[in-house]
Amino acid sequence: MKVRVSATIDKETEDIIEFLMKTGKFRNKSHVIEDAIKLLKEQEHKK
Repeated sequence: MKVRVSATIDKETEDIIEFLMKTGKFRNKSHVIEDAIKLLKEQEHKK
């Protein structure tokens, strides 16, 4: 199940998301953000 969230980000972060989407690995902004949060969780778990 997916839930809708809202976030305000700076232009630099938006540019990074747009760049990552252009690589073709990500379907949309939500996909980029989901993968980033999962990666952050993995990194925090390793500490």
